[in-house]
Amino acid sequence: MAATPQNPDASAPRRKVSRHRGEGQWAAGHFTPLNGNEQFKKDDDGLNVRTRIETIYSKGGFDSIDPNDLRGRMRWWGLYTQRKPGIDGGKTAILEPEELDDEYFMLRVRIDGGALTTRQLRVIGEISQEFARGTADITDRQNVQYHWIRIEDVPEIWERLEGVGLSTTEACGDTPRVVLGSPVAGIAADEIIDGTPAIEEIHRRIVGNKAFSNLPRKFKSAVSGSPLLDVVHEINDVAFVGVHHPEHGPGFDVWVGGGLSTNPKLGVRLGAWVPVDEVPDVYEGVISIFRDYGYRRLRTRARLKFLVADWGAEKFRQVLEDEYLKRKLTDGPAPDHPAQQWRDHIGVHRQKDGRFYVGFAPRVGRVDGATLTKIADLAEAHGSGRVRTTVEQKMIVLDVAQDQVESLVEGLEALDLTARPSTFRRGTMACTGIEFCKLAIVETKQRGSTLIDELERRLPDFDEPITINLNGCPNACARIQVADIGLKGQLVLNDQGEQVEGYQVHLGGALGLEAGFGRKVRGLKVTSQELPDYVERVLKRFQAEREDGERFATWAARASEEALS
Repeated sequence: MAATPQNPDASAPRRKVSRHRGEGQWAAGHFTPLNGNEQFKKDDDGLNVRTRIETIYSKGGFDSIDPNDLRGRMRWWGLYTQRKPGIDGGKTAILEPEELDDEYFMLRVRIDGGALTTRQLRVIGEISQEFARGTADITDRQNVQYHWIRIEDVPEIWERLEGVGLSTTEACGDTPRVVLGSPVAGIAADEIIDGTPAIEEIHRRIVGNKAFSNLPRKFKSAVSGSPLLDVVHEINDVAFVGVHHPEHGPGFDVWVGGGLSTNPKLGVRLGAWVPVDEVPDVYEGVISIFRDYGYRRLRTRARLKFLVADWGAEKFRQVLEDEYLKRKLTDGPAPDHPAQQWRDHIGVHRQKDGRFYVGFAPRVGRVDGATLTKIADLAEAHGSGRVRTTVEQKMIVLDVAQDQVESLVEGLEALDLTARPSTFRRGTMACTGIEFCKLAIVETKQRGSTLIDELERRLPDFDEPITINLNGCPNACARIQVADIGLKGQLVLNDQGEQVEGYQVHLGGALGLEAGFGRKVRGLKVTSQELPDYVERVLKRFQAEREDGERFATWAARASEEALS
């Protein structure tokens, strides 16, 4: 019998017919969870885990924690299990989560806008000393991270933080993460507009609100009116950048769709100007688009950057205006290029009220609780009650009288917190690395600190702005793709053919001036032991070959592979 569409040949293999379920977008009616993460979020909102932590887990200990809470919902309250000591980087991708988990936690304190009082900083330091074995790293998103936290101590830590107006709410998880802000908002003499009121209203309206506590993935944001573009706006899901509108005056230019990790994308402008009092409305509209239209099928495509890449800026703006804001946005100008490459506010600077702020550099963001309490004491002794964290793992003391500045600088130097750092101290950042992170493959913090010492010794006169970012895995928490020298941790072979810790090298990335991703030279990898030799070599070649006034990123884009090797 001949095969027909109605009566196919029985001998032909049958194809499995499956209904395409789309990308899991709620706005398209796709509410059925398509992966385990979406399922546990549907089963119970991550914010609800706090009650179980307080009433069950803190009393029953680590073994009493439900696995979906342990590796999922507890992130909604800033808690990640940390890496069990002694597990080398070669096993990171091989072992099961329960084999990598230690019975201690990383706990992240969210610090929106990087704004702290000295009282808050002192409490952060005291918690570090009492509950976190002294750990307290400053992150490149203005937060503070503890390690060695026991679940039994979490309720008391929350009580102490919340007693001074701080929290860990939605510091991690598929949530609206900390809102970055200019650390000199409201005080800088050159500021275009102060974004602080917008950040405060966003926090009041969004953080802890169950309307926004189940997003496809993390949601990162930034608001800054500084002409230095000091909040890495190009790599946030949404960012508001200070601009002068020729008719309406100071306000914000809106950017969407930035992000790094293994598939980096720079944000795009919507071409819209927004006054400061409307920033929270636009933020809410953008995060709602992400919630409703974001891709929930694959975790690897669940960031807003993929939706923006597929839609384009014009469609994104149209959906924002028509479906969420119910009004048109005002067209506006792009921000000017910053006048300088450094945008970390290091050093001594006059405020618009005549007082001064002092920015200083810890080593790769690594401090400790005792040091933080001493910084609070120093600031208060010199007339200040306010400090700030920055997106470069640095800190700033605000409101210092002129006759107190030099004494404060000397006090910071005594703590190895210099306001006059070398290029290498100023420009080197590092993520958490294998010491505590379950995703990491190599060590970063100590490696970065050692690299600073070596480069200061070998190149004492090098004073060009240079950024060197070390990351323990491909996820780019330390922004390797947009550094002058970005170092992605991986295992490499040494001269003896042995597998050792090392880095793939990215060269010539940048933000702010001419934003772009670093260049990868084929086969260019260095062992951790070889790292100081390599960086010294490439910086000397830059000095020898650069044209007048040429930045490292520009030179790296045109240099030969031999010069970069």
